[in-house]
Amino acid sequence: MASIFSRIALGEIPCHKVAESEKYLAFLDINPLCRGHVLVIPKLETDYLFSIEDEELAGLMVFAKKVAKAIDKAIPCKRVGVAVIGLEVPHAHIHLIPLNSLYDIDFKQPKLNPSAEELASTAASIRNAVE
Repeated sequence: MASIFSRIALGEIPCHKVAESEKYLAFLDINPLCRGHVLVIPKLETDYLFSIEDEELAGLMVFAKKVAKAIDKAIPCKRVGVAVIGLEVPHAHIHLIPLNSLYDIDFKQPKLNPSAEELASTAASIRNAVE
């Protein structure tokens, strides 16, 4: 059975896309830790990040770097943090999270519940900053 991220990559489930290439996709987390929290995935479903072939993993990281630079331009923050947890969805993914403090990347904190309009606006801001 396809993961929710595979279904998003296939267009079966809508998302707030910020960047896309032939092999990778970046979209907003709908339950973010903070505004601008983005998920970056390979389109090819692989359960565990470190099971991805080296060339694909390198490509994923280069793609994530491009997205992180866009987040940094679009969302006021000191840095863009990176987290890989990989337990919640059986599809490799990277969290890119705008940081102003170490607490901003604490997954125990309450998640935000942005409106569809807020998500669309944030996605557009990041998308417009992608080079």
